[in-house]
Amino acid sequence: MDRKNLIIQSGIVIISALLFIPFLGKVHLFDWDEINFAESAREMIVTGDYLTVRIFFEPFWEKPPLFIWMQVISMKLFGINEFAARFPNAVCGIFTLLILFNLGKKLYDFRFGSLWVLAYAGSFLSFFYFRSGIIDPWFNLFIFTSITCWVYALRSKKSGYKYALTTLSAFMLGLAILTKGPVALIVFGLVVLVVFVRDRFILTLNWKHVLTFCIFLAITGGLWFILEILSGHADTVREFFTYQVRLFRTKDAGHGGFPLYHFIILLFGVFPASIFAIQGHRYYGERDVRHTYHASMTALLWVVLILFSVVKTKIVHYSSLTYFPITYLAAFAAYQIIEGNFSYRLCLELSVVYFH
Repeated sequence: MDRKNLIIQSGIVIISALLFIPFLGKVHLFDWDEINFAESAREMIVTGDYLTVRIFFEPFWEKPPLFIWMQVISMKLFGINEFAARFPNAVCGIFTLLILFNLGKKLYDFRFGSLWVLAYAGSFLSFFYFRSGIIDPWFNLFIFTSITCWVYALRSKKSGYKYALTTLSAFMLGLAILTKGPVALIVFGLVVLVVFVRDRFILTLNWKHVLTFCIFLAITGGLWFILEILSGHADTVREFFTYQVRLFRTKDAGHGGFPLYHFIILLFGVFPASIFAIQGHRYYGERDVRHTYHASMTALLWVVLILFSVVKTKIVHYSSLTYFPITYLAAFAAYQIIEGNFSYRLCLELSVVYFH
């Protein structure tokens, strides 16, 4: 790592730590999810049973345990309090910005990586979630990383790299499933399908790569469910999957909303990146890894938007995975404006409409 790169990455770590860590424990847990997850972590510590998630010391079948395990570790370090419940997401924020910078630099250069970091950290909702105690920041990061590894596996020319990247993609997707559930697999599968269609049904991975992916995904994503069944909690696993289906069909816990709910939330909550992202949809260039990655981010945005617009339950953080593609598209538009390839006038006109 050269000196310039080291300085920039060190700066990102320091600045993001200053943004996400101070005063985490000064506000009481106020979100229903924050309270439940923190209580589940506390009850794990009290019972000494780190396999089963509980609320009121009864099996809690709504979520897998990975994020709760993170909170348990945090509580053992900092005590059972609000700071410890939210600290894992502050760490996630630091990792997220580092990953975005390095990925942007790999795709284009330092400028693009910096623009992506600024777009993500500078938007209200994406910034706020790293100071919360909910599951979604880690869940989103795992899915995003899985899709990124899959794209690079598609474009890699070396078989060894393809195996390594598909394995890492499967591992990250498995962690996403252990964080929140099988919706991660649905989102990933739909994005892969859309990119496959856009690439005119050309698949550069062979059956061995796909088999490797499936094996590692099953091991990582399915291990907890198997252990729960073997420990006599098959009913918890069954209730878990029943709950996942119910979220799609009904308004859970009174969280309903109109069809364009998430469109409005993202337009205002991820401003100004949301405005730039509109122009960032355009892509001109060779059909290389940049083209495929741009297609995957565009697909991720619309898959999540459409999927959770169809889902009856409407909660703000259900569409939080779109923060990655929105800020990518915003960084892409800003990068092209600086390079003189895009006009800034469209973004300026959209901003005027936004404020009026």
